[in-house]
Amino acid sequence: MPADLASLAQPATTRIVLVVIDGLGGFADAAHGTELEEASTPNLDRLVSEGAAGLLEPVGAGITPGSGPGHLALFGYDPFEYELGRGALSAAGLEVELRPGDVAARGNLATLDADGVVVDRRAGRIADDDAGRIVGLLAEKVNLPGIEVVLAHEAQHRVLVVLRGAGLDPHVTDTDPQTVGVPPRPPHATTPAADRTARAVAEFDRRVRDILAGEPEANALLLRGFDTHRELPSMQIRYGLNPAAIAVYPMYRGIARLVGMEVLAKAADLDDQVSVLQSHWDDFDFFFVHHKPADSAGEDGNFEAKVAAIELLDRAIPAIAEQDPDVLVVTGDHATPSQLAAHSWHPVPALIWGKVVGRDTVSRFGERWCREGGLGRRPSVELMPLMLASAGRLAKYGA
Repeated sequence: MPADLASLAQPATTRIVLVVIDGLGGFADAAHGTELEEASTPNLDRLVSEGAAGLLEPVGAGITPGSGPGHLALFGYDPFEYELGRGALSAAGLEVELRPGDVAARGNLATLDADGVVVDRRAGRIADDDAGRIVGLLAEKVNLPGIEVVLAHEAQHRVLVVLRGAGLDPHVTDTDPQTVGVPPRPPHATTPAADRTARAVAEFDRRVRDILAGEPEANALLLRGFDTHRELPSMQIRYGLNPAAIAVYPMYRGIARLVGMEVLAKAADLDDQVSVLQSHWDDFDFFFVHHKPADSAGEDGNFEAKVAAIELLDRAIPAIAEQDPDVLVVTGDHATPSQLAAHSWHPVPALIWGKVVGRDTVSRFGERWCREGGLGRRPSVELMPLMLASAGRLAKYGA
């Protein structure tokens, strides 16, 4: 496949809808099927029975992806070529301008015990009001010599941290250990140019813990995904699309903005997202609709809640289908099995429905059924050309 499809892109009046159920994938065990297999999904089952199904590998066999690489692959960007840190994505989502030389990281408000061990990486998914108060306190009191610190609350425990000053470099290891029962990791520079940044991050961590020492839950801030200013080639240039994003959480709005999507009015929930889609239907030809709750439930190890989140999305499918898209795709950016309470390497089910997609023999949407589908098992990065081709947006290659 060419590095981009610009040479094959051709104009068309067709419309594509990509619905991403965050963390959709899972695995069956001795007790039950996957969350998707156990969910009641009559509308998704109807779509898959009329279209084609398969399994996607977001990055590669055995590789557990973050949300950034998972989404980049779905948008047709090789996640190894376009590697983005969580900090850059969060900044874009919050519309915080990263200047050349800035270093950004995604922070988790977290709970440490008296021995400094992480007992909750998300501070009980702290309420927005409480989190906003704490971020405001840190913004007022944290200061680093010669470095400006910018903090912005995203949602719940999520915080954007930007360090601004001379001689900073993003090549610093995470302080978030990505697990509980261990202390936060000390930051280390992975290149000599990042030594000053690593020292600044260590001092930032010390000051944050001092300021939050009296807080009952959020008494630390774990950092990951250090990155700096980024520019990516747009979907307009690569595919000739006029794309739009409908997402609730800032990070997903951010990655959409970085690839050139128009980020539409922020919706409060899935019903609002469908309303936004309907009201902007005539304005764009590609819509990315992001559904977060399945991933959150999987990360909490809550099987039943993830099933419920998938069923909620299924109930929205008729309203989306009523817009009469030429191509409708439903998949996930990665797997988040509730058994692991974390992202995993397992493949992600996908369905593609359209007037010229064709039909295979799959009649239910789930991992073990999709394994038999006509799309086969393929890298997520190959989904975009399939969407474009099914929408009549790719010309023939060669004579």
